[in-house]
Amino acid sequence: MQVRQLGAYGPLSAAIGLGCMGMSDFYGPADRSESLATIQASIDAGVTLLDTGDFYGMGDNEILIAEALRSVPRDKVLLSVKFGSMREPSGQWSGSDNRPAAVKNFLSYTLKRLNVDYVDIYRPSRLDPNVPIEDTMGAIADLIKAGYIRYAGLSEVGSETIRRASTVCPIADLQIEYSLAVRQIESGILTTCREVGIGITAYGVLARGLISGHWSRERLSDQDSRKLATRFQAENIDHNLSQVEAVRAFAQARGITTAQLAIAFVLKRDPSIVALVGARTRQRLKESLGALSVSLTDQEFTELEMLCPSGSFAGERYGSYALAHLDSERG
Repeated sequence: MQVRQLGAYGPLSAAIGLGCMGMSDFYGPADRSESLATIQASIDAGVTLLDTGDFYGMGDNEILIAEALRSVPRDKVLLSVKFGSMREPSGQWSGSDNRPAAVKNFLSYTLKRLNVDYVDIYRPSRLDPNVPIEDTMGAIADLIKAGYIRYAGLSEVGSETIRRASTVCPIADLQIEYSLAVRQIESGILTTCREVGIGITAYGVLARGLISGHWSRERLSDQDSRKLATRFQAENIDHNLSQVEAVRAFAQARGITTAQLAIAFVLKRDPSIVALVGARTRQRLKESLGALSVSLTDQEFTELEMLCPSGSFAGERYGSYALAHLDSERG
C-alpha cells in the first residue's frame, strides 16, 4: 500500500481511503453485512483512513464503523469525522452549527458512537456563515490539547477561509470533491493548500459513480440523493455518458478499468492528495485499489486533461440548496 502524508502537519495515510457515507445514507439501500465485510477488507488491504460524518444516517454510519472496528487495534486506522450539518427528522437539511459549544457537543456523541477515546481528524462539514471560522477552529484546537482529537481538518471551503483557519491551528487536510469531472480546485484552492502546507482528501473521485464505468440510468432509487444533481438528470446524462465512453476507451487501451483510470488521475495530480473511494462492496473496493498499480506518464496525464477539460461535464455536482452552502464554490 502506497503511503502519503497529509500536508506538512498531518498524519501518514494510505494513498486510498474509504469513504463510508454510502453504507448508511444518500445512495439508497445498502447491505449492512457487505458493508462490514468491505470495511474489514479495506483494512486487510492496508487502507488506513476511514471517512465518515456524524450526520450520515443520523449517526448510523459511526455505529457501523464501530462495529467493524471492534477487534481492530485503534492505532491501525485513521478516523476522519465531519460535523456541523443539521438535519430534521425527515432527513432534510437545516443549515450548519459550528459554534464552539456545538463542536464539543457533536464530538462527545461521536466518541460514544465510535466507541473510541479520540478521533484522528475532525472537521466542520460546511462553513457556518454565522460563526467565524476562527471560533470553530479554536474549539477544535482546544479539543486537540485535551487529547480528544489528533488533527484539525477542513471541508469544502475556499482559499480565504483556508488561510484564516490556518492562523488558528495547523490544518492536516482539506476534504473536497475532485475528479476528472469536477476540477474546480485546480483554479486556486489546490495552490492555496500547497502554499499553506495542507493536504487534500479528495472525495467523489468517481463523480458519485458517474465515471465508474458501471453507471446506468436505472440505478437511481427514490432514496438516492443524486436525483437532485443536474449532472444526472435527463438534459445532461447523455452528454456526460458520452464523456465517460471516451474515458473508457482510454482505459481499455491501457488494459485497466474506467474507475482505475479515474482514480489514478486524481492520485497523479499531486503527491499530497489522498483519494477517498466510496466502495460499498468488496468487489468495487478491489477494483478501486487496483488503481495503485496504475502509473500514468506525464503525457498520459496531459492527454486525459485534454480529453476531459474543466467544465466538459454538464450540470452541477450538487442541487441548488447544497451548492448555496459551499464556500469552496466561491474560490
